[in-house]
Amino acid sequence: MNALMFPLATEKAINMIERNNVITYIVDTRATRDQVKKEFEEVFKVKVDKVNVMNEPRNRKRAYITLNKQFKASDIALKLKLV
Repeated sequence: MNALMFPLATEKAINMIERNNVITYIVDTRATRDQVKKEFEEVFKVKVDKVNVMNEPRNRKRAYITLNKQFKASDIALKLKLV
């Protein structure tokens, strides 16, 4: 299963990249935190510290992926063309 669907590029999400080293992704509604973490680490070759998920009212799931301090979320955002 592909847990990651697409990155979120809202103003709040961009601020979280810059301030908190967090990438925000829309993920599959059936995906677990561990699946999101594992897939993100494999795709981007980074270490993930924590994954928080939030179910949205429009039948979507949002994942806040906190990267380890040795990796920068801004580098990932450049690869994704968010910034």
